[in-house]
Amino acid sequence: MIDTVIIGGGVSGLTVAYELMHKGRDVVLLERQVAVGGNAVSERIGGFLMEHGPSSLNATVESANHLSTRLGLDDEQVFLGKSVKYRYLTKGGRLSEISTHPLGFFTSSYLSPRGRLAIAAELLKPAGRDDGDESVDAFCRRRFGAEFAERVIDPLTGGLFAAHSSELCAEATFPALVNMERQYRSVVAGAIKRRMTGRKMPARRLYSWQNGIGTLPMALSAALNDRIRTGVAVNRIEARPNGFYVDGGSAGTLEARSVVLATQPHVAGTLLETIKKDAAAAALDIPAPPIAVVFMGFRRNQVAHPLQGLGYLTASGEDRPVSGALFASSMFAGRAPPGHVAISAYVGGSRAPDLALQPAKVLVDIVTKEFRDILGTRGEPQLVRVRQWPRGLPQTSLGHQSRMAALADAEDTVPGLFLTGNYFSGPGVAACVTRAIEAAGRIDGYLDSNAAAPFTAAGQLGGLPHRTSSGSSRNFV
Repeated sequence: MIDTVIIGGGVSGLTVAYELMHKGRDVVLLERQVAVGGNAVSERIGGFLMEHGPSSLNATVESANHLSTRLGLDDEQVFLGKSVKYRYLTKGGRLSEISTHPLGFFTSSYLSPRGRLAIAAELLKPAGRDDGDESVDAFCRRRFGAEFAERVIDPLTGGLFAAHSSELCAEATFPALVNMERQYRSVVAGAIKRRMTGRKMPARRLYSWQNGIGTLPMALSAALNDRIRTGVAVNRIEARPNGFYVDGGSAGTLEARSVVLATQPHVAGTLLETIKKDAAAAALDIPAPPIAVVFMGFRRNQVAHPLQGLGYLTASGEDRPVSGALFASSMFAGRAPPGHVAISAYVGGSRAPDLALQPAKVLVDIVTKEFRDILGTRGEPQLVRVRQWPRGLPQTSLGHQSRMAALADAEDTVPGLFLTGNYFSGPGVAACVTRAIEAAGRIDGYLDSNAAAPFTAAGQLGGLPHRTSSGSSRNFV
């Protein structure tokens, strides 16, 4: 008899389990892979640090900061390096540097005088009609003009979501911008208001930990210890009058009063088919095109570019195979040995899904040529690693709001069912933590309100890999 089964051992599932554990709940987390963490994987390689997935958190999100403090990780935090002075965008095969100052786009020649005037004119434009699904591209064209939409927003969505801005829902992707228009009639007016209240721009408030983003799932896993079962693939979930039956195949079965799906959307969709078919269809309809990360380490004197920024992004119109890159060693200290630099390139997404699945050698050749053209690299890199994700970031494509409504309805109509993950509030680690903590609060309330519910005899998980505090495994009996 357990309170909650959590399916999925990424940051979202681990955070839900951690929060419920501290509320005194009996929880078990099931993860089909041999290790937890999802795509939050950090790897030390000969003095370099490669992030296989996300690379930073937004420090303005208090829930994530509080979790770091509770886990005792604050002393390990690292913030953006002082060398991060610019944002870079490609234009005509070259990088244009734009100051990170709020007026950076006005002082840079990246946009034409007409394009910069269109941004200023946004203050004078009336608010649009709230008439349903509007793409990010359409929203930004309407507010800021075609040049800003094509030269700034398109590369931004390519970098953040590996997607075309014309495919993404504005309200689901950039809700803050849409809300600024609704509240202040103007996005620029809303941004000025934000600035006046002393809130710093997110790009200046990014952080990580000394050993990377993987520090967070490792700390959560250590705290949860024997509540985690790895190597368990859940085949089926059934909703029953007093809870849920969870079939782990050869690993055994469990019954629980509540169940949390903290998986990728396609896995959640498959598991929902026996519970709520319309919600299953909604989850399965969320695209997550493949993406590849190509990590390279160079001696500093091999790279001509000063690398004084987070990295660079590329508009679709530039017709380049790499959608963007992060200057990892400029962002945070300890990402490369002394006298060296580390750079990660991103290939694929909805822009070039087939390219992300090419052999690693092909991807290395593509990125090597890209870095020579864009960054002026010379010779062969000192280190190369490739990570290919067959399913990349879930995308908030047009129709996303209706899909979220179907999933919310499933939570409302199936007692004890809860969902969380990076397809709800955005793929950022901090956003996932926030959603997971909120879900844990709702689960705790549900369990309180159903404390007296009778429970049938339950099966138990047998022979499951069981994580110990040392990180080794044994069988769970």
